[in-house]
Amino acid sequence: MIGPALAVLLFAMCSSIEAQQPTTKIPRVGFLIATTPSAISARLDAFRHGLRELGYVEGKGIAIEYRWAEGKINHMPELAAELTRLKVELIFSTGPQSTRAAKNATSTIPIVMGFDNDPVGNGFVASLARPGGNITGLSILAPEITGKQLELLKEILPGLSRVVVLGTSTQPGNTQALNELEVAAGTLGVKLRFIDILDPKDIGTALAAAGQERANAVLVLNSPVFNSQRTYIADLAVKNRLPTTYWATEFADAGGLMTYSASFTDLFRRSATYVDKILKGAKPADLPVEQPTKFELIINLKTAKQIGLTIPPNLLARADRLIR
Repeated sequence: MIGPALAVLLFAMCSSIEAQQPTTKIPRVGFLIATTPSAISARLDAFRHGLRELGYVEGKGIAIEYRWAEGKINHMPELAAELTRLKVELIFSTGPQSTRAAKNATSTIPIVMGFDNDPVGNGFVASLARPGGNITGLSILAPEITGKQLELLKEILPGLSRVVVLGTSTQPGNTQALNELEVAAGTLGVKLRFIDILDPKDIGTALAAAGQERANAVLVLNSPVFNSQRTYIADLAVKNRLPTTYWATEFADAGGLMTYSASFTDLFRRSATYVDKILKGAKPADLPVEQPTKFELIINLKTAKQIGLTIPPNLLARADRLIR
C-alpha cells in the first residue's frame, strides 16, 4: 500500500514529467483571396485535396487562416496585414491582387502564388527559375491564352469581325493580354474594342453597348471584378445574344458559353506541394515558379442553344468537357 507521502511524491513526479512533454505546434497558413469562398469553391477543394495527399489534415496537422475580400480590392492590404500580425508560417495568395497585397505587407513571410499572369513582369520574382525573394508558386500563360481564345471564337463564328473585350486596366497582366489579343486579331482580321470595367455596376452597361454596336462576340479577361458576377455576366450575354468566352472554367459552369484556360483546380492542387516544402524548411527563393501543365476547353451547349449557335463538330470533339 502506498503511503500518503509517497503518493504525493509520485503525483508530483508525474506532473513534472507531463509538464516537460513538448507540445506539437500546428503550422498556420494564411489564405488570402480577393473574392468570396463560393467564387473559388472548386479551387479551394483542390487545394485542400492537395494538402491531404501530402498528409495534412486541416484542423489537425495544419491550420488555415482565411481572409476574404469579397470583391472589395481596397480591403486587401488590411487583410494581408492581419495575416502578418498573426505571424503565419506562410501566406497562400490566390491571384495577382492578393499576391500584391501580401508582398506589400511582408518581405520575410513566405508567399505561395496559386497563380499569376506574369510573376516577373509584376515584380513578384526575379525570374521563374530563381525567384530570389520570399515569393514563389505557379504562373499561368494568360497573355498567350487570350490569343487562343480569340481563335476559338473565330472557329465558332467564321464571319467574326468585331469583338468587345471586357477587362480591368488596373489588373496585373491586363496589358500583356491585350497586346497578345491585338496580335491575334491582326492575323484573324478582327477589330477589338476594349471596355475598362473598374466596378461591377459597369458590366451591364458594357454588355448592352456591345449588343447595340452589333459586336459579333465578347471576350472577358481575367479580373476579380468579374468573379462574383459570373452568373450575372452569363445571363446578360445570353439576353443580348452575344457569344462570349471567358478566362476561367467557373464561368462556363455559371452559364457562360465557352472557356479556355489553364486548369485552376490543377494549379491549386499543385500549390500544396510548395506549402509542404516551405513548411519543411525550403526557401521560396530556391523554389522555381512552375507553369501550367493542364489546359481545359469547356463548352456550354445549353447556352449555345439559347443564343441559336451551332458549335462545329471538330471543336466539340476537342472539348475537355461539354455542359449539356
